[in-house]
Amino acid sequence: MKAATKVLDAYAILAFLEDQPGADVVKQLIERAIEDRTKLAMSVVNLGEVWYVLARAESAEFADQMVSDIQGMAIEVVDADWPQARQAAAFKAALKMSYADCFAASLAKLRKGEVVTGDREFKAVEDEVRIALI
Repeated sequence: MKAATKVLDAYAILAFLEDQPGADVVKQLIERAIEDRTKLAMSVVNLGEVWYVLARAESAEFADQMVSDIQGMAIEVVDADWPQARQAAAFKAALKMSYADCFAASLAKLRKGEVVTGDREFKAVEDEVRIALI
């Protein structure tokens, strides 16, 4: 039986791309997803966050290439629809979290999955969403 969806936030993807602490955990999750043993997803809002961090650090062209690489991995990039945006907005209205992080939490809640991150800000939603810190 497949495990519940693991939702990657920008922190997790950037750790993987930049070989930061937690990169090995994300790499293993991607390998498991390729083998169809787990389901990985990421909100397009969080992918946008990855893009702007990379564009600031390197260039827009570099960010475009990295996003293209990510889109070629076994990670479902989920467009934001109203249910996801509504849940993210509800988290933002009630909690001290960045709006982008609220989208990762929202996707995990709607998919009954867990957020994979190294960002301790997600502790704010751990009563409603499972969090796996890398």
